Amino acid sequence: MAKRTAIIDIGSNSARLVIFEKTSHYGFHLICEQKSKVRIGEGAYDKGGSLQPVAIKRAFLTLQSFSHTIEKYQAHKTICVATSALRDAPNGPTFVAWIQKELDLSIKVIDGNREATYGAIAAKNLLPLEDGITIDIGGGSSDISLIQHGHIVDTYSLDLGTVRLKELFSDQALSRKEIVKYSQAYIERELRKLPVHFRHPVAIGIGGTARSLGKSIMKRTAHPLDKLHAFTYNVEEQKAYFKMIPLSSAKGLKKFTLKKNRFDTIREGALIFAEILHTIGAKEVITSGVGVREGVYLEQALKEENLTFPNDINPSIVSILDRFKPYVTVESRKQHTLHIADSLYAALQVEIKDDFRFENELLSALKLSSIGNTLTIYKAHQTAFYIAMQELNYGFTHREMLLISMLLRMHGKSLLHKPLFESFKPLLPPKETLLWLSFIYTLTIFIAEASNGASISFEYTEQTLTITSDKTLYLARENIKSLEKPIPFAIILNDEEKLPKNKMLGIV
Repeated sequence: MAKRTAIIDIGSNSARLVIFEKTSHYGFHLICEQKSKVRIGEGAYDKGGSLQPVAIKRAFLTLQSFSHTIEKYQAHKTICVATSALRDAPNGPTFVAWIQKELDLSIKVIDGNREATYGAIAAKNLLPLEDGITIDIGGGSSDISLIQHGHIVDTYSLDLGTVRLKELFSDQALSRKEIVKYSQAYIERELRKLPVHFRHPVAIGIGGTARSLGKSIMKRTAHPLDKLHAFTYNVEEQKAYFKMIPLSSAKGLKKFTLKKNRFDTIREGALIFAEILHTIGAKEVITSGVGVREGVYLEQALKEENLTFPNDINPSIVSILDRFKPYVTVESRKQHTLHIADSLYAALQVEIKDDFRFENELLSALKLSSIGNTLTIYKAHQTAFYIAMQELNYGFTHREMLLISMLLRMHGKSLLHKPLFESFKPLLPPKETLLWLSFIYTLTIFIAEASNGASISFEYTEQTLTITSDKTLYLARENIKSLEKPIPFAIILNDEEKLPKNKMLGIV
């Protein structure tokens, strides 16, 4: 696959450009993102679906600018897809041919089911889930997919879009209550077409409407982590909020902590979203920061893997390791470190009693433990924390992301960074559990750095941890001695401290 791939997504409301850089077979990251509110479908839905001159001009200038950006970033491959507005437009093929001629840009017009499939490919690979229903509300359509056990079971496209609804009802001479009434009746009629097997308690919100609502709910609930991807909320708790938005005046939207650039279509979007959630029986929403564009990329990147990352691969961890190149690169040493952590975690279960609940987060943190050294060795652990907080995006819940990042920060004599713990306390394990995990993480690093591949075993009895090694752990002794413990207990280091024969030392 190309080193850099540009993806253009032309929706009814917005056009977006993203450029992904491939770092290895399974590693990739976003290096550029641009957006323009093209509104290519503006004025089309009450004029037989035909694209209007003003919207066509905006679309051309946007795509021309995107082409310049792609050239600047030297992307090796460009894929451009267009959705509802272009596939519904009688003059859509003429527009596509014109863009091909003038900008040498090939536009692939995809149907609603393909659009839903792309969203599902992104969700099942880049969110921490196995099952659920994706909901992608665009300007002209709402595209839905059913995911079961990590497989895309079915897709469906509804003629429900924010721009479509706005032009059919909101732009007419009606009161706000009448607009909601007629819009709701239209939505309900359309939703009757959705097959009955599209029912699931977990909904995955994709696209601008879901992201805007998710960001607003994050602010309203004072969510401690400023990261939208994988943000989860309870549907029942937000029902009243979803009902108030469609009834609000344009000026009144300010009180809902919504971004101003979403005011023109968020009332329609909230109404559609709430009705779909009700129809599918959703109890919980996972907000997705990824969608069609990531799905298009992953279709290319994972075509040999049946469009799914292997179970033991997390693309965020792979990408971080590719870019920040930790000093521990030999696979046997990595596995040795992880084995030490697993053995220590098992030995301390008598005290922790968590049934290895946080094993994945602990091992993930150890894989990333030296990423901060790439930028600075003096504040490597602080740096590793910030890198993880920004880049550890895919395949983890907010609680998992935060715990991994916190473990990266907790290194040295103290097991707990109190200001950070207080800031993120609602999303972290109990303090006692965090202290134990931090202790295991830090002690593992001390031993792994000093052991040089030694055979290590642990035994915990009568409040004494005995560490046995067939090689000296001399360099770890001082660090271990000064390391804070979650509870009072003794540490005995049972290692072989052999010296070479040397007459100066009186050794014969």
